Amino acid sequence: MKHFLPILLIAFLVSSCENEKSNLIITGQIAGLKKGTLYLQKFGDTSLVNIDSVQVEGSSDFSFTTYIDEPQIMFIELDRNDGDDYADLINFFAEPGELRLMTSLKNYGIDLEITSNFENQKKLEEYNEVIKQFNNQRLDLIEANFEASKSQNEEKLDSLNKRFNSILKRKYLYTVNFALNNKNLEVSPYVLLSEAFDANIKYLDTVYTALDKPIRKSLYGKKLDELIKERKKNDKESVETEVIEEVYEE
Repeated sequence: MKHFLPILLIAFLVSSCENEKSNLIITGQIAGLKKGTLYLQKFGDTSLVNIDSVQVEGSSDFSFTTYIDEPQIMFIELDRNDGDDYADLINFFAEPGELRLMTSLKNYGIDLEITSNFENQKKLEEYNEVIKQFNNQRLDLIEANFEASKSQNEEKLDSLNKRFNSILKRKYLYTVNFALNNKNLEVSPYVLLSEAFDANIKYLDTVYTALDKPIRKSLYGKKLDELIKERKKNDKESVETEVIEEVYEE
């Protein structure tokens, strides 16, 4: 009996460690995939890093089990094992819990269906639906700009440029309003970092100040704070340089 209790204690500690290391379960299916390698990834300091990988042999089903410190964007890269260096990526907003992905080999990540109760992911999907409209409008303008450039239509080019800037401004304003309306979620600073990092500094500052305290301390909250400080430093240096140049010109 005296040996039984220590064994139970060791078993409990091992079980506790395993539970701590596995708080995110990702399952999915890639219709049509018979052979390949899937990599679960997240952003490191400067690039994507592999967290786990799984070999697909015959079955199109897959699963990953991992641990994350906090909600964050993650990726699943598909290597088709066909010698092509082009990266097929799916991204999603992961949180502790369970998430299921459904897509196809032919349209990997395009006909994507994600099922989860992750609030950040749901909000990101709402945001992306609107941003897709802005991006489609910009693509139409780029095509029109190309045609106007070929015909050297300066009046048309000027009009297209104004419309392009108007769309960009509306996109920034939508992103800022979205971030303010979701200040209690990590997706708020994330969308600013990914889609509006070069927006007017006062907008970034306004959102950061409005963020709930835990979100300011989150991964993307800290990165937004760093971006704002860097932007302000560069703006200050730019102004000082301009003043020096003006003095020398006089």
